[in-house]
Amino acid sequence: MSGAKNSSATATTVEAPRPYRGRFAPSPSGALHFGSLVAAVASYLDARVAGGQWLVRIEDLDPPREHPGAADDILSTLERLGLHWDGPVLRQSARSDAYAEALQRLHGDARLRECACARAALAALPQNARRPPGDDLFHPAACLPDTPADASHPALRLRVPDRDVEFTDRSLGVVRVNVARTVGDFVLRRRDGLHAYQLAVVVDDEEQAITDVVRGGDLLPSTPRQILLQEALGMRGLRYMHVPLAVDGGGLKLSKSSDAPRLAAARSATQLVAALEFLGQDPPQALAGAAAGEVLQWAVSNWHPARFAGVSSRTAPAPARVDQAQVQE
Repeated sequence: MSGAKNSSATATTVEAPRPYRGRFAPSPSGALHFGSLVAAVASYLDARVAGGQWLVRIEDLDPPREHPGAADDILSTLERLGLHWDGPVLRQSARSDAYAEALQRLHGDARLRECACARAALAALPQNARRPPGDDLFHPAACLPDTPADASHPALRLRVPDRDVEFTDRSLGVVRVNVARTVGDFVLRRRDGLHAYQLAVVVDDEEQAITDVVRGGDLLPSTPRQILLQEALGMRGLRYMHVPLAVDGGGLKLSKSSDAPRLAAARSATQLVAALEFLGQDPPQALAGAAAGEVLQWAVSNWHPARFAGVSSRTAPAPARVDQAQVQE
């Protein structure tokens, strides 16, 4: 009679998929504009289609750039549009201790270095001559020889490995970037003591158990940096989808800082339909006269990201088109 044999094989533990949690994270540097609306709608729909949660985070890290009342205005606009979020709103201005703790962990792992380089000196480097506005300036492997007279408050930068970072974007496909050669060691805490966006967003995504990031294509360059920081902090990776960036007739990004027209108090359905058209979802024109909830219900049932796959930017409709039917709801 044969007996059962002992096996030396070790069972492999497979991590269960995490429930979908997405987020919309505007900065209160002004009111929402059409580009913000597109990102909000896309992230909301992707979460709802997956049966997941959709969170809202206010990225109020930079007090000098904030507009008084902008955060509350953003939240009231989302509510008017029927984009209701799950759970409490997280505000980065209340998260300094968490960011400082992350820096301490990185310091203990020798992942940080101090930097007293002035922004003007970095901007004068040939590698930064054609840098997109608002992007991190390239920093060479070593700091510049001329440092400011007062270097008592250096910035803290992440030591970046010289290797490719590769991820698959759900819209744009495989993306491969060597951060060391395109950006270099990037800032996590500024010389003025404020924590940098890249640090805060990674720490907050982990805190809120975010699984999926759906945002505008302008933030695509940040993703490899955030992946490196996730790895340095021992955090789990996320799935990414960058939707087409809304640009004006000259190809420039719509942004609060460039005075993009804010969303007027038009019919919410009109604005939602315009965002869906921009995203290639082909909504019935009759929806423009419906309630916001009806538009979103249709959009959840007809969400097809493949219709904008591979598209990095599109020209936004004229403000008059988005804000037509100026009827306060």
